[in-house]
Amino acid sequence: MTIQPQTVETRSAKQKRYVFVLLDNFTMLCFASAVESLRIANRMAGKTLYTWVLAGDGGETVACSNGTEFKVNMDLDELGRDDIVMLCGGIDVQAATTRRLLNWVRREARRGVVMGGLCTAGYTLAKAGLLDGKKATIHWENHDSFAEEFEEVTLTKSVFVIDGNRITTAGGTASIDLMLKLIADDHGEDLSNAVADQLIYSAIRTDQDTQRLSIPTRIGVRHPKLSRVIQIMEQAIEDPISPATLARDVGMSTRQLERLFRRYLNRSPKRYYMELRLSKARNLLMQTDMSVINVALACGFASPSHFSKCYRSHYNTTPYRERGSQAMRLSI
Repeated sequence: MTIQPQTVETRSAKQKRYVFVLLDNFTMLCFASAVESLRIANRMAGKTLYTWVLAGDGGETVACSNGTEFKVNMDLDELGRDDIVMLCGGIDVQAATTRRLLNWVRREARRGVVMGGLCTAGYTLAKAGLLDGKKATIHWENHDSFAEEFEEVTLTKSVFVIDGNRITTAGGTASIDLMLKLIADDHGEDLSNAVADQLIYSAIRTDQDTQRLSIPTRIGVRHPKLSRVIQIMEQAIEDPISPATLARDVGMSTRQLERLFRRYLNRSPKRYYMELRLSKARNLLMQTDMSVINVALACGFASPSHFSKCYRSHYNTTPYRERGSQAMRLSI
């Protein structure tokens, strides 16, 4: 089906060109979701509204996280001022964010080019200083490390964020939501909805939607007080709250809280809280250069020795070895 021409009158007759910069180990889903949305928009409109090229550091081939290699069209060359850059990130974005890439991103941004970061590539934009004083988002798995490293960025849990000429997404299918928004802005909602229909995408999200499932959905339990306690825990990792205080905050006794966790999660509140803190600690160890001592403090541990003991008990390795193995893996 093709939208009638009068429905897709462009607000600017000029075609828009997207430059997809593929970082090493980028996620195919975030890239494919974006470029396919543009391709389908052209098809539905019956004319070329969008063009795109693939770029990469070195200008040859880039491998995504599933091992597939892409031959890019260009190196990190100078762009037109009307180009829209979409950096495509994925695994180990810190290693993929090279000095040459950062210099290029800063240079093109100074020339007025719109800069976007899909999935974890928001890290690259932040590292280049392009998100200072702006709102942004990033994949939830990288949220903790990003917040620790870039305090000047207002980090949200939104599916995507557009703040001026800076764009970030949470990754995965969030690229579809972003592109549908941009297509609607350029050519109207009729075309955007036609693209969504072609993608069999029936639940379009906006920048007001959050990227993670609700707590009841994640834990598979719809108990309001249990969900509220877990929410409080997740928001107070650095300064853990006692089970007695948690129970009081939701209007129950400590014994009732214990029974609630045992019944639905097969663990004590204390154990569940510890697992949340250790999970954040592991993310910080794997994704930042924070010292082990600072990671311990950020996750509510009073001493490195206690942190190391708890970490070893849960992950069967020490924080220091975890950091060492990560550094070795990135150097290969």
